[in-house]
Amino acid sequence: MRDIAVFGGSAHPELAAEVCSHLDVPLYPIQVDRFANDCLQVQLQANCRERDVFLIQPLVAPVQENLVELLLMLDAAKGASAARITVVMPHYAYARSDKKDAPRISIGGRLVADLMVTAGASRALTMTLHSPQVHGFFSIPVDHLHALRELATHFRAMDLSNAVVVSPDLGNAKEAAAFARLLGVPVAAGAKQRFSDDRVSISAVIGDVAGRDVIVLDDEIAKGSTVLELLERLRELQVASVRVACTHGLFSSGALKRLGDQPDVQEIVCTNTVPIPHGERPEKLTVLSIAPALAEAMRRIHNGESVSALFDAQ
Repeated sequence: MRDIAVFGGSAHPELAAEVCSHLDVPLYPIQVDRFANDCLQVQLQANCRERDVFLIQPLVAPVQENLVELLLMLDAAKGASAARITVVMPHYAYARSDKKDAPRISIGGRLVADLMVTAGASRALTMTLHSPQVHGFFSIPVDHLHALRELATHFRAMDLSNAVVVSPDLGNAKEAAAFARLLGVPVAAGAKQRFSDDRVSISAVIGDVAGRDVIVLDDEIAKGSTVLELLERLRELQVASVRVACTHGLFSSGALKRLGDQPDVQEIVCTNTVPIPHGERPEKLTVLSIAPALAEAMRRIHNGESVSALFDAQ
């Protein structure tokens, strides 16, 4: 991996280090200073001139701090004459702001994409965007990965003879169907209506789930309101067992504890796109690493090989 320089921001240093370990390249540090007026300054601590630069920085809490830090990293790399700058952003928080669903409302997903391009991004590498149209907000090449392979490998170790994959809503049904095909099991979906960020209603579950071992699959879990509402419907249908899986385990506002306290939830599975402190991980939680997938995608980007060939055929 000659002429490559990988920098990790403050958002998820553990993931950045693991990715570099798989690539067998050094992780170069950055220096972040805060001025007296609360402005940030970023300095990259390695040479970037005419190098293929990768900046690893998921947009996780505190999102605004990590976003500005990423923009300053991009500006620093561009000013240091990097040949190409790839943003490695496993979680794109602003992907949820993807449509104009109220008068005079901002579309943050598009705006933040424009900001990254203006700051110097040549391409982006991300994972499981909240909705497919967010991909089109970027005016640069985007490699959009998913974690279905990692999740499927985990669940294949179990007895799936009575299993069914359930999507909490129809919007995620396509991904749930792809996941079900990987496992060789049927799929079902909830009929969901959202009233606010933390208030949803699921009126029914479309598909046969009674007496079955349910694997709930969602793209991300924030407050857990949707999953908790879905659990109520699944209990009414007398399912045999429930496991919950997602790519982005945000688990804000005590969601992880609320889900872990549900007696019928046997396991909660997520990936490490979002950092979860080891001391805050309950016994029911399993965290899968997406570092090998990110590392292989970065290797292919650097060498000019196909990334879609690797992640589409699963």
